[in-house]
Amino acid sequence: MNKPNPENRKDEIIKTAAGLFKKKGYSAVTMRDIAQTMGIKAASLYNHIQSKQDILNSIVISIAQEFTKGMETIKATNSGNLEKLHQIVLLHVDITAKNTYQMASLNNDWMHLESQLDYYLQLRNAYEKDVMDIIKAGIESNEFIDANPEIIMFSILSTLRSLYLWIPKKEELDTNELAHNLSKVLIQGISRKN
Repeated sequence: MNKPNPENRKDEIIKTAAGLFKKKGYSAVTMRDIAQTMGIKAASLYNHIQSKQDILNSIVISIAQEFTKGMETIKATNSGNLEKLHQIVLLHVDITAKNTYQMASLNNDWMHLESQLDYYLQLRNAYEKDVMDIIKAGIESNEFIDANPEIIMFSILSTLRSLYLWIPKKEELDTNELAHNLSKVLIQGISRKN
């Protein structure tokens, strides 16, 4: 009989925990809840993971790093600011469609990070600064209307960060079509090229 791969088991634990965190909230979930949902003994979890905090760190930091990596790719292009914002929308749709439970933890449970909180906030603040820089550059180049860049960023990111609530309700989801339509709604309102 083949033994389960420890990495696959760890991934399974993280996915199960993310689903429970989304459903009940991080604080309400215990290691026993995770084990029970997986049909294993709680002690078995500790062969693969150190603590509930370790699970949360894995979830939130890996998603935050994925956004950071995506932003680095977007910034490295020679595209205009309008196209860069479109790529940010696509990045959010793509990551959220693949990680709805993890996105719930990123949005709802990040404040429970302990040892990784400062690192997470550093990643988040850098990402928001990059979005803000693109918006400001778009205003300066007359690609966007002259409006408060913080309000523009807040409007766009608030919508994108809440996609994890909406995406699971869609049985057949074309991420490219969703990103195109979201871009149209979120970005066309600030574009000079209406």
